Amino acid sequence: MDEQNIILGIDPGTTIMGFGLIKTNKTEMELIQMHELHLKKYDNHFLKLKKIFTRTIELIDEFNPDEIAIEAPFFGKNVQSMLKLGRAQGVAMAAGLSREVVITEYSPKKIKMAITGNGNASKEQVAKMLQKLLKIKNLPKNLDATDGLAAAVCHYYNKDRISTGKSYSGWGAFVSQNPNKVVS
Repeated sequence: MDEQNIILGIDPGTTIMGFGLIKTNKTEMELIQMHELHLKKYDNHFLKLKKIFTRTIELIDEFNPDEIAIEAPFFGKNVQSMLKLGRAQGVAMAAGLSREVVITEYSPKKIKMAITGNGNASKEQVAKMLQKLLKIKNLPKNLDATDGLAAAVCHYYNKDRISTGKSYSGWGAFVSQNPNKVVS
């Protein structure tokens, strides 16, 4: 990982797109911003996709992230909802690709696991853990912003593992191989 890295995390959605930005180095991360793009007021699905694309481009141009971490759509029963969510994710990814930003996709379960240690954690549990980790004073009313932020934090925690292909048999092995990542 470079000395300093900016990661944009995105939780795509056609009602609300949550996003968070963190600045990282090898041993710590700092919150830059988290927010939501509200799309409920727009009736036209294509207009919503354009707004997602435009806002993602604006974030990239303003903060120059080194990487984007995006939450993958979960598999639900409603095919139309899945299609809309996939399109939202696709236009956010296209915005990143158009600016040549590296993109990594994470499943919701993997993101929750990285933040809380529990792949079945609730949105509230993820938000509370992020509040503690990043010293966030007040959590937003909707938790879409913290979901986007969680994708960025997940990427920070998984970055070294992705690039080096390390695997650990448990927390003990992780701690012994990564003493610089343990905070007491």
